[in-house]
Amino acid sequence: MKLIRKFIPYYKPYIGVFLLDLLCASILSVIDLAFPQFLRILRETLFLESPEVILSRLGVIALLLILMYVVRFLCRYYVTYQGHMMGARMESGMRKELFDRFEAFSFSYYDTHNTGEMMSKLVSDLFDISELAHHGPENIFISVVKIVGSFILLMRINVPMTLCLVAVVACMAVFSISQNRRMRATFSDNRKKIAGINSSLQDTLGGIRVVKSFTGEDIEADKFSKSNLAFLDSKQANYRQMALFFSGNNFFEGMMFVTVLVAGGFFIAKGQLSATDLAIYALYINIFINPVNVLVEFTEQLQKGLAGFERFMEVMETMPEIVDDPDAGELSGVSGVIDYKNVSFSYEKEETVLKDINLHVEAGKSVAIVGPSGGGKTTLCSLLPRFYDVTGGQVLIDGTDIRTVTQKSLRSFIGIVQQDVYLFNGTVKENIAYGKPDATMEEIVEAAKNADLLGFIETLPKGFDTEVGERGARLSGGQKQRIAIARVFLKNPPILILDEATSALDNESERYIQESLDQLAVGRTTITIAHRLSTILGADEIIVLDGDGIKERGTHKELIKQGGLYEKYYRMQLGTV
Repeated sequence: MKLIRKFIPYYKPYIGVFLLDLLCASILSVIDLAFPQFLRILRETLFLESPEVILSRLGVIALLLILMYVVRFLCRYYVTYQGHMMGARMESGMRKELFDRFEAFSFSYYDTHNTGEMMSKLVSDLFDISELAHHGPENIFISVVKIVGSFILLMRINVPMTLCLVAVVACMAVFSISQNRRMRATFSDNRKKIAGINSSLQDTLGGIRVVKSFTGEDIEADKFSKSNLAFLDSKQANYRQMALFFSGNNFFEGMMFVTVLVAGGFFIAKGQLSATDLAIYALYINIFINPVNVLVEFTEQLQKGLAGFERFMEVMETMPEIVDDPDAGELSGVSGVIDYKNVSFSYEKEETVLKDINLHVEAGKSVAIVGPSGGGKTTLCSLLPRFYDVTGGQVLIDGTDIRTVTQKSLRSFIGIVQQDVYLFNGTVKENIAYGKPDATMEEIVEAAKNADLLGFIETLPKGFDTEVGERGARLSGGQKQRIAIARVFLKNPPILILDEATSALDNESERYIQESLDQLAVGRTTITIAHRLSTILGADEIIVLDGDGIKERGTHKELIKQGGLYEKYYRMQLGTV
């Protein structure tokens, strides 16, 4: 009931369609109930008249019945079409909500959640919710109207026999409720297991090049087989409960017919019921049992929908770790002064990655960060655009704490080229213009030129309109990196973060790109994470960072003279150690 109460508000935008759907559903139920009663009235009135009278009135009766079924046709059309569309629109709206919530989560959420599971919630779960949204109220409403209506009419025919029937229905209800609880647990487990299959599939197909290069097909097949068999076991338990549920209810349906036959024979023998009334009674029994069957079958849909909605609400009730302050302003007029003041950071339930970091970067200056892997270089840079929030201290731009401005305005002034380049499935032009969709073709060409990309693009069959494939699968690592660099050229931000921006390039391309980056960095604040020390020799300041914090800082020449950790790294790369 708690889940259902949370589900009801999603009908609010479609209340008009919903109420009309229920009205049409009630008309359908009344028409279905009316026919046996109409037949009974004719049997007791018109059909007792002379043949001439019967024939004279058959035309009018036929027209009334045709009109009734035309109305039924229109109601059924509305319920089927508009009812399904209401469910589809609710599904679409909920999918948008879920997508927006996924986008709002910080990197820490994606560090602990699998993409395949998120896709399962966006697609499979929401489809089940959509079906429940449409069929749930409609099936319940129609069934209740038919059950109550047929029950009243059955009571009018014979009260004692109907009470016997109610006793069987009561036993059926007790059985259904007890089995329903068991089914819900199995459906919830189904949702988790299918998410596991999606997770395994996404992981394998996303890394298919690694799989094939390491001949890991058997390993991945085994991993998929385990998740697939786990889902099969879950379905087996689910179908076992469903089989017991449906067969048990079918048994009770049979007991209803047995009750009607035995009780009907008894009351006919006692002279309390006519054979004709028993025939009419049997017609109403079918109307009575049909909605009972609908409710029984609806249970499967209900459990699937509720299990999906429960997983949906788990995400919707998870608050993003990083949110804009209610009073957050817009960052503007950035010159590029960066300050890290007593900054500390640790991932959830992990040891501290950064501790008491103090760093000041003047506007337009370039700072390079070097150090061992895992020393916190990328994490330090990720704090600047608020991909993560500091656990202690402050990060400021032009003296403004970045937590006091909106994330969108903050990130609009920061350009990032990450070590792991991601290209979207689209054209070269679309990928370059990703950060500035309204860019002119001239601007895109200029950005490509600055990134030393024009020569390569001219060799492509469709030039800028060439498709790059999923994750840029049709391009080399260096080509993808240059497209990513061109994005930053086009964005033209006052602050640059270059996380191994030239790591995938050959020596010649690196030289050209480095020249372009040096040109771009003029008058802009640049933070460079580098393992190739040859790319940062001209930096205004070099920071040596490891797990204990900032170990050394200074220019290249100053650090070489110190003969410390930086000097050791430099000689290792020169091959003189």
